[in-house]
This record gives sequence, structure tokens and C-alpha cells, in this order.
Amino acid sequence: MKIQQLRYIVEIANQNLNVTEAANSLYTSQPGISKQVRLLEEELGLEIFERNGKHIKAITPAGKKIIAIARELLVKTQAIKAVATEYTQPNHGILRIATTNTQARYVLPSVVERFSAQYPDVSLHIHQGSPTQIYDALLSGEVDLAITTEAQYLFDDVVLLPCYRWNRSVIVKSDHPLAKCKELTLEELGKYPLVTYTFGFTGMSDLDYAFNKEGILPNIVFTATDADTIKTYVRLGIGVGIIASMAHTEADTDLVAIDASHLFKSSTTQIAFKHSTFLRNYMYDFINFFSPHLTRSLVEKVERLRDRNGVQKLFEKIALEVR
Repeated sequence: MKIQQLRYIVEIANQNLNVTEAANSLYTSQPGISKQVRLLEEELGLEIFERNGKHIKAITPAGKKIIAIARELLVKTQAIKAVATEYTQPNHGILRIATTNTQARYVLPSVVERFSAQYPDVSLHIHQGSPTQIYDALLSGEVDLAITTEAQYLFDDVVLLPCYRWNRSVIVKSDHPLAKCKELTLEELGKYPLVTYTFGFTGMSDLDYAFNKEGILPNIVFTATDADTIKTYVRLGIGVGIIASMAHTEADTDLVAIDASHLFKSSTTQIAFKHSTFLRNYMYDFINFFSPHLTRSLVEKVERLRDRNGVQKLFEKIALEVR
């Protein structure tokens, strides 16, 4: 059994069973991957993939377990290399982060600027995606850290670090009737077509919960995965926008932001990493730059707590920053 064979079967799973795409991703040949997978199956005495002729159509039950273990082994292999590099080149390396557009656009720039100034020899890679894509990237070892708000039920098997709380603002053009509203209500908001995030991005479910609780059916006419697109369509007059408050900036002089924190539950942004991840010194610093209360000693303490309730109790004593 070879590490490279394990890498091949994991990448085939990552590429939705497309061997050609797996080969392209790993910069190798499709016949070479197929041969090595066959050799691994012969060595194990079972099939990892179900086939229809030469085409893979599914992963066998045993294959699912093998691929899950292979993922962990590949992460541990990376950790071994990281440990060695930590001692030989402590300020050199790569930091890969998966997050949403809102975090990448409105929160991370100042953090990245500070991090890059302190660690100019660390290559930083930011991957943007949906909560599910972020989780998949973290689980597959494609990224080291994930910054997420929604779909936290996906992250049960990783370390979750609460970073800060945030809420929403309603945005309208300056000539819109709501621009002069002194005390916005859900009933008033429900009278207008709404432009907001696609389900699964930054709190869409919280919006549904708030409207449903009041017995109001919101008229959502347009959804998008990022605040910039939402603001564009508010400017076009398509509807009233609901965005993360941090996404309304001084540059948006043509849009009026109305605080909606009294209408919707606040959301908590968290940083996640796998239990098997070896955190380099610069990774601890990045986490601390992103959320100052997350000191190295606190992160290490959370790493040792496998009980989610224990982690929750630990953070109940910490007043999270509100953005």
C-alpha cells in the first residue's frame, strides 16, 4: 500500500468519481491512476469502487470506510511534513483558508494585511464557496482552516472556535419609503420585494425563522451569494436588500442602511479546523489576528476538549465582539 494510491482514491472521490478530472488535478495520467487503484484493490482483496465496464459508477460500502481513513492518513502525512518544516523553516509555508464571499470581502482584508506583513514568506490561499463547499474542502484536506457562519451542523467532527457575532441591515436607495422609517418592523418590511442571500449563506434560515414566527410570507424576488451583488440589484430597484451589516461601507453613499438587529437573531462566525491538523505557529497567529480573544493557549485548550458542550461552556464566559 502506497501513500500515492491513497491520494488517488481520495481525489477520485473528491472529483465525483471522474478519474480524468482526478488525473488532471494531480497532474498525472488517467491510465496511471486506474492501474494503481486496481493494484490497491487487489492487495486489499476487495473493490473500493463499483464499475460499469471501465467507468466508475459508485463507491462500495467498504470503499467509503477506506476513503475516510485515507483522508485522515493524508492529513497526518501533511502534519508530519508540517512538524518538520516548523523546525527547519518556522516562518515559511502555506496557509489555505475556505470562507464565504462576505468574510473574504469585508472582514479578511485587514487580517490578511497584518498577517502578510508579519509572515511575508507564508503563501496565503483563500477559497470562496458555500457552507457545504467549505466543509468539503476542510474535510478533504484541501484547506487548513474554514471560516463559516451557516450550516454549522456540518462541522460536528471538527474543532469550532467562535469568533464574533454579527447581525443584518436592511439597505434601500435614499428615495425609498423605508429610508425614513424610524422603527422598522417585519410587518413593514414584508410589504416590499426582498433581495437577500441564497439559502445557506450568512443566515438565510434566520430570516425565514423571523418571518415565519410573525406569520409573514416574505416576497423574496432575488437571491445571491454575496452582498455586492445584492447591493447592485437594490440599486436597480429590484427590491429591498437584507445583508450582513458589515457589508454596508462608507463607499455605499447611495444606499441607506437600516439596523435590523432587533428583527433577526444574531449569527456567530466561527473558525474550524480538523482535530488531526497540526497548527503551525503562524496559523495560531492568523486565528488570533482574526479574533483577538482566541489566544494560542485558549485554542490549545479547545483542541483538547472533544466534548462540544465543554467547548460551549468555555466560550459562554467570553463576550464575543459584535461586528
